[in-house]
Amino acid sequence: MKAIRYIVDDLTAACDFYRDLLDFEEELELSNGFASLKRGGIRLMLSVPGFGTSGRAGRAAQPGGWNRLQLRTNDLDGLVSRLILSGACICGEITESMAGRQAVVEDPAGNPVEIFQPTAA
Repeated sequence: MKAIRYIVDDLTAACDFYRDLLDFEEELELSNGFASLKRGGIRLMLSVPGFGTSGRAGRAAQPGGWNRLQLRTNDLDGLVSRLILSGACICGEITESMAGRQAVVEDPAGNPVEIFQPTAA
């Protein structure tokens, strides 16, 4: 299973966002600044700044950045509409290329998540 760690300001809001809007399942319950969720072959570890080694390894941990998690969907328009209705921040417009269509949404801490719908084969 592939894993990614995002630093978040509000662990409860981040878990709600990924679970309720992006179909992640809680793998490890919230506890003192850390949660683990899963979706398919992805494990998403969420930590508040300074929890465990996330605040001591490398530079200071903080939300946001250019790197992002990419999630695939078969209904980009429907998912983007659902995200907008929930109050999520969509970054720019839906873009299109030969490979497919994508939108970038921010989680409650400002971490980017790319929602990608591949072009039908």
